[in-house]
Amino acid sequence: MRNPRRITMIGLLAVAMLLLAATSRAQTRPPSAEEMAKTFGIDSWGQVEAIRYTWNIDLPALNLKVAHKWEWEPKTGKVSFEGTRKDGKPVKVTYLRSQVSSQPANVKDEVDPAFNNDMYWLIFPFHAIWDTSADVQDKGKQKLPLGTGTGDQVIVKYPAEAGGFTPGDTWELYLGADHRVEAMLFRHGGNAKPGVVIASWAGYKKAGPLLISTEHRGTADGKPLHLWFTDVAVKLTGSDTWIDAK
Repeated sequence: MRNPRRITMIGLLAVAMLLLAATSRAQTRPPSAEEMAKTFGIDSWGQVEAIRYTWNIDLPALNLKVAHKWEWEPKTGKVSFEGTRKDGKPVKVTYLRSQVSSQPANVKDEVDPAFNNDMYWLIFPFHAIWDTSADVQDKGKQKLPLGTGTGDQVIVKYPAEAGGFTPGDTWELYLGADHRVEAMLFRHGGNAKPGVVIASWAGYKKAGPLLISTEHRGTADGKPLHLWFTDVAVKLTGSDTWIDAK
């Protein structure tokens, strides 16, 4: 007969080891990544009740020019979207991310993946800290992937077996002396296109306590890319007033 106390102790030890491993991963973030996240406002993220923004992209080579309008409540996971489907039809939907599996196919297969993509562009410096499955390294001063000059290169690489939206993806961020991202090089881990994106990070604005880069220009698989954010605003805890990015 098994000893229930022994089983309980083994279970407690296993939980403790998992917690320790998670803590260890979080603590291995290089100081440059921590400073970057702080510069973008990660310490104030808990004050954010809602954030709204419009993600815009223009890829002339693919004849692609679209806009996604989002409103997101991080604490509840509520997302509202206005845009168009892949077939060009307009769509307007509100859903909870925790219940996305019960949503219609277009929400599961198009809207929520688009939300994840657009949100990563908006606040990726936070994900360098939040995403504990990612390997984050500081490679020191490196030449910028576009333009001239150098930046402190922080590489965020996701494991191929991670699942979700980011398996095998690599983000190379180049930081200035002020810990702001000046440029990035993105490599897609799968077969999705574009596979390689190189873009500037500019047009910085403050939306409440958050620092947002609203302007990105560069290339996607060598073709011209323009990606930008408009109508960025946040609503803070205890307030019903939207604070526009300025």
